[in-house]
Amino acid sequence: GNTQSVQSAFAHVAHGGTLVLVSVVKDDISFSDPEFHKREMTLIGSRNALRADFDHVAASIRNGAVPLAKLVTHRTSLAETPSDLARWAHEKSGLIKAVIEVG
Repeated sequence: GNTQSVQSAFAHVAHGGTLVLVSVVKDDISFSDPEFHKREMTLIGSRNALRADFDHVAASIRNGAVPLAKLVTHRTSLAETPSDLARWAHEKSGLIKAVIEVG
């Protein structure tokens, strides 16, 4: 996992929401305790999944239960990837998930 990505995820959780960290970072992470409590969020850590878990996620995507349009915040073409990645890294533009379109 990416330490900065994990730490910034806290800012994207709605009041009363749940943040599930499905990765392991080798560094320590930190977050604002007052902000954590103000949002009354739940934090869950997970690093393993079973085949049934992936099947459930795929089915949830297929039936529209997962708001994919809200998760993908940035798109780019394969040709533009190097310049867009560099720009996004410096802009701090709220990137949550980027899709690189090939073909």
